[in-house]
Amino acid sequence: MRVVKDAEVRRNEILDAAEELFGSKGFDQTSTGDILDRVGIARGTLYYHFRSKEEILDAMIARMADRLIADAAKVAEDRSMPLLERLPKTVLALNVDSSIGEEVMQQVHRPQNALLHQKLEERLLRGVIPLIALLVEDGIGQGIFHTDYPREAAEMIMIYAYTAFDGLAEQTAQQQRIDGFIYNVERILGAQEGALREAILKIF
Repeated sequence: MRVVKDAEVRRNEILDAAEELFGSKGFDQTSTGDILDRVGIARGTLYYHFRSKEEILDAMIARMADRLIADAAKVAEDRSMPLLERLPKTVLALNVDSSIGEEVMQQVHRPQNALLHQKLEERLLRGVIPLIALLVEDGIGQGIFHTDYPREAAEMIMIYAYTAFDGLAEQTAQQQRIDGFIYNVERILGAQEGALREAILKIF
């Protein structure tokens, strides 16, 4: 008997199957037929949700970004941790740490997938800037930071970080770049020189 499922449930089943296959076989070696077999659906059902393997990858990236932001939010909002511990852990929560994630990120960083890369970066920035702003506000309350513009400071720091340290950026003079980043973050936040060095170095 044909099983009819809610569209969102079916969509997530397709994404789950694709994640497993991309992680084990790789994106290029996985066909839409492999995904159909894994989920046990007809080709028409797949095309109802996704027009191509690339569109599946796009949706997978969006879902992965939302999960990473949710993980980062749990850390940022955990006030049982000292602020300078929460700060690097919030950023590190955005790192993928699975074969599936690594395969997806490999695809994202291909030159031909520049638009996909941009979409992921924009989605992550939209989610993480409010979290960093929350940490900045906590730092202001504790007298660690001194700025009248916590949201703008968070935005400037994160956009610069994504540009300077992204996998697509040219990684010349890396240590000097990190030192300069730390110095400028401390200036933007009005922190004492060296106050954030240990915390930020944990990210790298």
